[in-house]
Amino acid sequence: MKQLPQYARYATARLAQAVVTVLLVYVFVFVIVTLLPGDPVSDRLSNPEYGYSKETIEQMLAYFQLDQPIRQQLWVALERLAHGDLGLSYASNLPVSTVLWTGIPATLQLAATAFVFAVVLAFTIAVAAYFLPGRFGGPVLRTFPSLFLSVPNFLIGLIVIDVLSFQLGLFTLSDFRSPTALIFPAVTLAIPASAPIAQVLISALDNAGAQPYATVAISKGIGRFGLFTRHLLPNAALPTTTIAAIIVGELLGGSIITEAIFGRTGVGTVIEKAVTEQDVPVLQAAVVLAAVLFLAINLIVDLIYPVLDPRLRTTEAAK
Repeated sequence: MKQLPQYARYATARLAQAVVTVLLVYVFVFVIVTLLPGDPVSDRLSNPEYGYSKETIEQMLAYFQLDQPIRQQLWVALERLAHGDLGLSYASNLPVSTVLWTGIPATLQLAATAFVFAVVLAFTIAVAAYFLPGRFGGPVLRTFPSLFLSVPNFLIGLIVIDVLSFQLGLFTLSDFRSPTALIFPAVTLAIPASAPIAQVLISALDNAGAQPYATVAISKGIGRFGLFTRHLLPNAALPTTTIAAIIVGELLGGSIITEAIFGRTGVGTVIEKAVTEQDVPVLQAAVVLAAVLFLAINLIVDLIYPVLDPRLRTTEAAK
């Protein structure tokens, strides 16, 4: 029971760090976008191709406080952010949150499915490499992570489309309601993502197996499976969890490329459209959203660490 307040302080400190980091990212992105050469806002509003009326231009200038100094614009933006308002889209005049939400569910669905596939694939490779003897290909499996890392994501996607869709007819690119429309892009995304997880897990298992406690356990007559489940796997869980959290962030970025290859609608489509239309508020919100998701994942991992390794609770409490 005494460990509960210690863990609460630890969790509160990590949460405060995450909130401060999000604010710093928002301010950094805002300042960078504002100080960039050129003025996409005025260029867009003054372009007759977009058909803005004089009243609409005055309303948008007043809303974004564009006639005020950068410090005033930033303060107004932070006030809106505190109320959950990410601003208005230049292109659609809709709330930015509404524009982003049109792509977020599909991207999260793809990234989450790919993450599950990547973890399963990495775990299968690592376990098989540990248990299979050399004559059954165990050492060969250790080369798979390097092989997966050397193949670009877009090349895997093109091979999947050519072989599985065009030649074997297992799915069609235009049928977005079919489960295969999610599974095959997820597999494409999962193959390179599984490589770092498998590599770290294999190395962690090898390191744990070389420790004195493993030798002692073997001398006491524990079986290979018992040694793996009771001693090696728990000790390998910490570094593997760390790399898995990093992979989640990469999956979100990789989802955008995979969506473009398979023609899926998601955040990638929203960002591509925002870049084309110079929709700065949407781009700014997309960057902040990516930072928030990455920090949230790392926060969850930080909160899991003390649960996986009780020694960390003592270390954090001593700080």
